[in-house]
Amino acid sequence: MLSVKNVSYKIGNFSLKEISFEVEKGDYFVILGLSGMGKSLLLETIAGLITPDAGEIHLRGKNIFKEKTQNLNISIVYQDAVLFPHKNVFENIAYPLRSRGVKHTKENVLKFAQMTGIADKLDRKPDTLSGGETQRAALARSLASGSDIFLLDEPLSSLDSKSAFELRTLFRKLNREGITIIHVTHSYEEAISLANKIGVMENGMMVHIDKPAEIFRHPKSEFVAHFVGAKNFLKGVLSPLPGTDLNVFESDGVKINVLTEIEPGESFLLINPEDITISNNPGESSSRNRFKGIIMDMAPARIGFEITADIGVDLIATVSEDALKDLKLEIGKEIWLNFKASACRIYK
Repeated sequence: MLSVKNVSYKIGNFSLKEISFEVEKGDYFVILGLSGMGKSLLLETIAGLITPDAGEIHLRGKNIFKEKTQNLNISIVYQDAVLFPHKNVFENIAYPLRSRGVKHTKENVLKFAQMTGIADKLDRKPDTLSGGETQRAALARSLASGSDIFLLDEPLSSLDSKSAFELRTLFRKLNREGITIIHVTHSYEEAISLANKIGVMENGMMVHIDKPAEIFRHPKSEFVAHFVGAKNFLKGVLSPLPGTDLNVFESDGVKINVLTEIEPGESFLLINPEDITISNNPGESSSRNRFKGIIMDMAPARIGFEITADIGVDLIATVSEDALKDLKLEIGKEIWLNFKASACRIYK
């Protein structure tokens, strides 16, 4: 449906650099990155508001650079949704319908207002709406325009948690009903709750595109790992372990046995906290990696507790509340951390 190929654009000291990706009909594609990475600039390029210096963007098989913006059938909704201030919500939603010559305006306005949960605010002016209500009205107007692709630029960042939750639910509903969505955000929690595909941007480049689970479990770079909140991401050197099919990853003097086909040399190691078990004695696990450590911190997590222990490097393990009590875990206690060589992911 949408194909972006080697798009580059320079503005001042910043550049989009050879960005390529595909969005299929019905996708919910989230562009994830820190502020200033070029996400909004890329979104406006897709919307036809900016013509890049190089590359191609094809929509439904046509090069959009040859089409007028109003003919692209794309709607863009910004963080601060812009409505006509002198028109009420009904008139704002009706505007694109009347511009397109659509009949039965009243019935259609009500339909789109009901879809977006704004039907009880049709007589209100924009300056009397909350942030969430304003975004709902802007979405209803986009639906009324007949667009089948929505571009959302940080649509939840200025909302309270209740409004943001309600709008995430609405976005998923619209996507299930056939709207293709490209959504820009700096929140990885927002991304993972909505997307079926994520593209991570760093310094004007798209550095990783994949399904959410792959992005979060197997980040391709140190930036991606830290940005998406990956735990236990270490930098070190990988070497063969003679006489075995294993390798040794060494970081700050700590040697970890790993099972990998990655070539020896400088690399990164990722261990998911769920793959690390904690015991009070070294003989309670058959795992290849067993390390004595001191508990440095304990914090509630979404599931159970995160235990941070110093083994020479800091490692985080996730334990259940029952395990926390059974093992009598507390800050300063000496424990053993255990994990399999196959649980270690190595990246160059």
